[in-house]
Amino acid sequence: MSSKLFSPLSLRGLTLPNRIVVSPMCQYSAKDGFVNDWHLVHLGSRAVGGAGLVIVEAAAVVAEGRITPHDVGIWKDEHIAALRRITRFIEQQGSFAGIQLAHAGRKASVHRPWDAVQGSITAAEGAWPTVGPSEVAFDSNFAAPQAMSIAQIKDVVQAFADAAQRAHKAGFKVIELHGAHGYLMHQFLSPFSNQRQDEYGGSAENRSRLLLEVVTAVRAVWPAELPLFVRLSATEWTEGGWSPDDTVAVSRKLRELGVDLIDASTGGNLPSAAIPTGPGYQTEFAARVRQEAGVATGTVGMITDAIQAEHVLRTGQADLVLLARELLRDPYWPLHAAAELRAEVAWPPQYLRAASSKTPARPEVDYGANAD
Repeated sequence: MSSKLFSPLSLRGLTLPNRIVVSPMCQYSAKDGFVNDWHLVHLGSRAVGGAGLVIVEAAAVVAEGRITPHDVGIWKDEHIAALRRITRFIEQQGSFAGIQLAHAGRKASVHRPWDAVQGSITAAEGAWPTVGPSEVAFDSNFAAPQAMSIAQIKDVVQAFADAAQRAHKAGFKVIELHGAHGYLMHQFLSPFSNQRQDEYGGSAENRSRLLLEVVTAVRAVWPAELPLFVRLSATEWTEGGWSPDDTVAVSRKLRELGVDLIDASTGGNLPSAAIPTGPGYQTEFAARVRQEAGVATGTVGMITDAIQAEHVLRTGQADLVLLARELLRDPYWPLHAAAELRAEVAWPPQYLRAASSKTPARPEVDYGANAD
């Protein structure tokens, strides 16, 4: 029985060798937006480990869109060469490179997660003014943003398009637009953070306007043969917030605008939200978008086991499985998963002496409903 996890997936003119994706994970290790040897080794090792698509962490499309002063950037042409070094290495391993384009909005200009102090950085630490749809702070230890003018909104839309062109020059084959986790485009989507009374606020249609404009601008400059992903927080886990119904509705529009896959995550915009985390806790949202919006989906969140990932794909819940923490723990998870699922996957020749896995394949694998 062939493994779905290790079957190819074609999106536009790109065929991924398998369905395993390295989810974009901020390393907070850049300087002035430039990637360095840490990023090359971190991302390159996951490509060596067999992931079909490796997505570079949230890259700020403008300097003030960084989460921290240590974020990766793609707001100037000078960033391209260092990124090109990474994409070249990833493709040499038989994988493809993607990049997540982002703007942190009101969650910008803050400390790294491991810093002793959390929240907004001080002027002495290099703080910059933040922007958002409305003057509503994310939390009590975050500075309130400036409400964006129409001109500022248009500038951000253009910045995403400019960043997409740089991404192509840098050799990326996939762009993911970050519309989730409480960052700028999610802030516009949510009625909790968006209290505007103009064409970008009020109704769900108006609150979706920035996202749709960014997608339109990026799709216009991103090559037609290459896929475009959008990450959405499918629910805010709070009554009255952005909902799964809203996500399905906007996903239909995104599909019509040329988006090829919705990366369905949740939460991130409300620090008070109670999120019921657990294995596969977000797969239901990917499944619903896939079924009701008619667009391919990726699922992410506490997926750690090969059989679990295989089951998600075989039962039609998603088309791709994005792994984050599990790939931090084990960069070679895809190679180990292939052994467990009895999939024929080539190891890097430099590692062939270790190719006989210590974890024997299970003699019988129950893939669940809708097995081939």
